[in-house]
Amino acid sequence: MEDSGRLGEKSFSNGDVYIGKTKGILPHDKGKYTWSNGTVYEGDWEGEKMTGKGLIVWSSGAQYEGEISGGYLHGYGTLTTSTGCIYRGGWRMNAPYGIGWKQYSNSDVYEGLWKEGVPEGSGRYTWNNGNMYVGNWKNGKIDGRGVMKWVNGDSFDGFWLNGLMHGSGVYRFGDGGFYIGTWNKGLKDGKGVFYPAGSKHPSLKKLHSPPHDSDDNGFLLNLEQHAAPKARVKRSLSENIPVISRFKSFRQISHRTSSLNMNLIPHDPAQDFVCDDSSLTLSNAFDEDQSEASGKSTFVYEREYIQGVLIMERISECSESSHKNKQQNKFSVKQVKKSSCLDIFEGRRRYYLKLNLQLGIRYTVGKITPVPAREVRSSDFGDRARIRMYFPRAGSKLTPPHCSINFYWKDYCPMVFRNLREMFKLDAAEYMMSICGDSGLRDLSSPGKSGSIFYLSKDDRFVIKTVNKSELKVLLNMLPKYYRHVGDHENTLITKFFGLHRITPRGGKKVRFVVMGNVFCTELQIHRRYDLKGSSHGRYTNNDKINCNTTLKDLDLKYEFHMDKKLRESLLRQISLDCKFLESQHIIDYSLLLGLHFRAPENLKAFVEHHESMQRQESLPSGDEGELLILPKGLLLVSHEPSIVNTAPGPHIRGNTLRAYSMGDNEVDLLLLPGTARLRVQLGVNMPAQATRKLQEDKVEATEVELFEVYDVVLYMGIIDILQDYNLKKKIEHAYKSLPFDPVTISVVEPKMYDERFIKFLEEKVFPETP
Repeated sequence: MEDSGRLGEKSFSNGDVYIGKTKGILPHDKGKYTWSNGTVYEGDWEGEKMTGKGLIVWSSGAQYEGEISGGYLHGYGTLTTSTGCIYRGGWRMNAPYGIGWKQYSNSDVYEGLWKEGVPEGSGRYTWNNGNMYVGNWKNGKIDGRGVMKWVNGDSFDGFWLNGLMHGSGVYRFGDGGFYIGTWNKGLKDGKGVFYPAGSKHPSLKKLHSPPHDSDDNGFLLNLEQHAAPKARVKRSLSENIPVISRFKSFRQISHRTSSLNMNLIPHDPAQDFVCDDSSLTLSNAFDEDQSEASGKSTFVYEREYIQGVLIMERISECSESSHKNKQQNKFSVKQVKKSSCLDIFEGRRRYYLKLNLQLGIRYTVGKITPVPAREVRSSDFGDRARIRMYFPRAGSKLTPPHCSINFYWKDYCPMVFRNLREMFKLDAAEYMMSICGDSGLRDLSSPGKSGSIFYLSKDDRFVIKTVNKSELKVLLNMLPKYYRHVGDHENTLITKFFGLHRITPRGGKKVRFVVMGNVFCTELQIHRRYDLKGSSHGRYTNNDKINCNTTLKDLDLKYEFHMDKKLRESLLRQISLDCKFLESQHIIDYSLLLGLHFRAPENLKAFVEHHESMQRQESLPSGDEGELLILPKGLLLVSHEPSIVNTAPGPHIRGNTLRAYSMGDNEVDLLLLPGTARLRVQLGVNMPAQATRKLQEDKVEATEVELFEVYDVVLYMGIIDILQDYNLKKKIEHAYKSLPFDPVTISVVEPKMYDERFIKFLEEKVFPETP
């Protein structure tokens, strides 16, 4: 037997030298290995691999001291690079992982959690100029809830996305004033309130909530009482309107250690991943607020922004007694409301339904995907085209164990929906990961009267909705012709269906689900949502129920949308084709779901000229002012470049790129000024338009003016709620409502009339021809 503790020295033909203990001819136990380029490792060995504790010194001067496993930096150790960067903490496969501390060569310091070589999770970053951030990180960037503090005394406590303020937040100034509102990718966006220094501050305890979990974007929950009734500004307040408030987006902190191949191959450690010098002077965005905050104040400024541009401001007196009363009245309802046993049971039921749905979809897609692709047959639409499975909690030969309740699963027409998913260019693996991954689904409150349960996938691509038995039958009956229609019309606006399923908890009621594409799957924020049917009776929303997430109705629409001639023709032609299909299936009660993303003018020359003209005309009679208008400059159509626009998979990947009359009938992309994004223009997706505010019939006061008359908007739309047929129940409803009301104004009418009214409303009221 060979002596495993024998000392020796061995030289290799490539110039490497090993001195230490060996086992046979291989390094073992402790030893020193010197590569021909000068890199040295001294420490533990096991089976020819560096394993244990040791010291590596690279020829560049960088060195690592700590734990190593199988030739990789793995465990706990300290890396010092040649540029002076130091990392001390956990490692996994040559990358910082777990808890670690890092000092960059520019003296910036990060202390917190790491994953795959970049900050991920909770952590604290301190810049060399004294600025500090404490909060969540994701993939090396500030992301999630966190607090940023500047050396000048300013701070921001709120939500972040990719290194930018995004969502609800509170910005505090060093002099004691603060602004409560919402941000969108670094720009103030939506309603908020500015409290100057010395004014009475509201309680901030309950203001913090995630941007997706509140009905009106978090921090505005307690500020509804400050909302102005109209987007107008008193003439006397025009001096308070700033030119613009804009954030300087700080550079992303993304530093990664390159892999070190430690299997007897001497490579330098990671290059020093130094944080860019980023002073993060976000407080400069609030200079206009600080200028107002000097001295004691009993006023607060209620403001509304669109993409960083102030469009409305109103001053309110901040009375301590009245403010307390409002706060007490505001919270009284929420404090009385408590969770009951029924609420807890319903929440548990929805949780189990989500788990069951994910298990069933994973099973179905996994079962049907390996089947060779083929054209659908008539039998694929029949009653026997079903996949059935029982999912016991303990698992079975065909199903995995799970933490939900026992349930029966039924999948309708699996081959048809598999082909539909392929037709809509959805990858089976991405479809499963989007819906069935960890935290794959989140609850949505029902936007309608149906009482249906809604789920949204984690990447916002899919909406899952419960349907009743009659809606299930309608979809199954129309499925053959629906399949043919969406196959013939690539640009159809009709709801995209990806799956139809049923869950029956053991001993419980049947619950039916349909998986659909999300019309509003976009990186842009949807500022307004409308559900348009073309009818007028009851088609409005009570003011006390309106917030930033409310879906408004026909009579709430105060805009007309003017778009390129060719885009309008393509849109109305496809809507007409889709409505004819729905009419042939005797479908009524469908609507156009319309989403608006407002683009504020980035070139503010018109804004400044308008602001100055208001000051110059302060002494003029109101009748001589004329109509003031700010021309939108936020969008630009450019020639389509397939290599530039984003083609990431999503519910809108299918569909032609549209042609624009203004661009010589060529395919076009949409450029968001000032060059922040370039989007592919498709039917119902990324469609540019000018939204003209409809003038109110009541007289505008002489001391009030509209700041904006025309906005640049990006439109998103689709035809939804297509599962209601004109059955006997609806015929009786039509006859009953026709007695006290005009039959033309009510929603329930026969399919042909519904189709004609719907199209006429869109052509004349929503998308009128540009004069």
